[in-house]
Amino acid sequence: MDCPGPKPSFKAAEKPAKGCGSDYGLLYCKISLNEYNTPVFFEDLFFREINQEYFQAGIFPSSHRDMKIRKSVLIATGSEQTAAAVQECLGHRFDVMVANAEKDCFELFQKKRHEFVFLDIDLISAGIPSHSNDNPYINILAPYLQIFPTTEIIIISPQASIRKAVNAVKAGASNYVTSPIDIEEVRLVTKKIQDDIITQEELDYLRDQFWDTDFLEIVKTNSPKMKEVLKKIRSVAPTKTTVLLLGETGTGKGVMARLIHAHSNRKGNQFIGVHCGAIPDTLIESELFGHEKGAFTGAVKRKLGKFEIAKEGTIFLDEINTITSSTQIKLLQVLQDRTFQPVGGEVNIETDARFIAASNCDLQEMAESGEFRKDLYYRLNVFPIELPPLRDRKEDIPELVSQFIRQLNLFHAKQISGVHPVVLEALHAYEWPGNIRELENLIERAHILETSSTLTAESFPMEFFQNQPQIAQVNLSASKTLAEVRRAGIESIERQYLKEILSINKGRIAPSARDADISTRQLHKLLTKYGIKKVEFK
Repeated sequence: MDCPGPKPSFKAAEKPAKGCGSDYGLLYCKISLNEYNTPVFFEDLFFREINQEYFQAGIFPSSHRDMKIRKSVLIATGSEQTAAAVQECLGHRFDVMVANAEKDCFELFQKKRHEFVFLDIDLISAGIPSHSNDNPYINILAPYLQIFPTTEIIIISPQASIRKAVNAVKAGASNYVTSPIDIEEVRLVTKKIQDDIITQEELDYLRDQFWDTDFLEIVKTNSPKMKEVLKKIRSVAPTKTTVLLLGETGTGKGVMARLIHAHSNRKGNQFIGVHCGAIPDTLIESELFGHEKGAFTGAVKRKLGKFEIAKEGTIFLDEINTITSSTQIKLLQVLQDRTFQPVGGEVNIETDARFIAASNCDLQEMAESGEFRKDLYYRLNVFPIELPPLRDRKEDIPELVSQFIRQLNLFHAKQISGVHPVVLEALHAYEWPGNIRELENLIERAHILETSSTLTAESFPMEFFQNQPQIAQVNLSASKTLAEVRRAGIESIERQYLKEILSINKGRIAPSARDADISTRQLHKLLTKYGIKKVEFK
């Protein structure tokens, strides 16, 4: 039965749904959303989609057969015995499809989404050179993960090839099982994967209930350190407590300050951010506390300070370690008495602004050395939160890159959908001294230069890959013919070379053609072929 009208958007239902009772042998039912925004019913850890018309009416069918939509499993192996063993384990709950070649498997995979894909390691390892220094399974699994990112890939491996299976898991597979197939092992692995999915759904639901929808992307993290940071923010956000954000430049202290304000009781009031390091010492007091007319040369009229503007909102002082000693004294008075005097004024002005400060230096060390007032440091250090540098949370790089790409697609009217696995490897290998800000700038540059639908190494500075092996950015999937791979490799190298030589010559055609030892006419034809514009390199 087709669902009339547009699909509604449902959140997880934690209470038992009507019709879920002893007929199903369940203690409770849960509703959530899958990747297609379709309501999904969790029963015995296996997904069942519910007809939305029943769901809206709060009525569920009385039998399993009426409500069960069987999921699909794809098995790729050259062994009939292995395929039969996996099918015996899962066949009664899933529709099973079998392919005996990796090319056939990928063709079947493209046609529909499968809950699980079992890949025989020997089948997908054919053609991989034994002396390969990289993880070859990154390029093999990338096409699968790009088409259906939530499909769970399970590797089938004999004991002798466990090292290969581990590399495949590092490249994106969910887990592996050993062959000959142990039915109990397959059941345990699939059950664990589905348990993890349900747990993640529940965590996402609880997280979404607290975080404002405008900040859901920001709070996505796989880093234990960032999860601890967000846990602290959830605790302190609803209070009036002063917060001190510590961390290197570019770690996102300003974003976290806005996150705290957006989830406080003051979110309807002003958020005032002040970058103390960007304001001259002679003007910092006037900027923070305001001034009266005639207070100093050039003060032709009264000016409101940031504390007065913030009123009952939040004031955020970034790089507070740069403020002068006299400003530190006045700031201490604000924190202690909640009052201040404008420059040249005699009347105390009250403020109820919530105070958040940030520093990229060790304030405690500065206080001990006398560079920063100890009493002010103790007033600021009520609830410190230290943000980890990007090098300590590299598991978040793929999500951060995806966020930047989505934002840039809106601004630059492009439809870039992902990042080449080799680029991701280089991003993970880099130490990121500039942290998230450096990553964002790098992705923006690559987004401007990229002419395909995927960010490739050609759009990044060559020195970024100086520790990476120079290989062609080509999908080496066995689903392609040798001629197709060869052609793609040549085009990739040519495109990368042209971008590099134009970059060196700042977009000038004549010297670029001379360096390439080709005519300007040939260079123009190549630039047209690859959609490269010289103005992007000037």
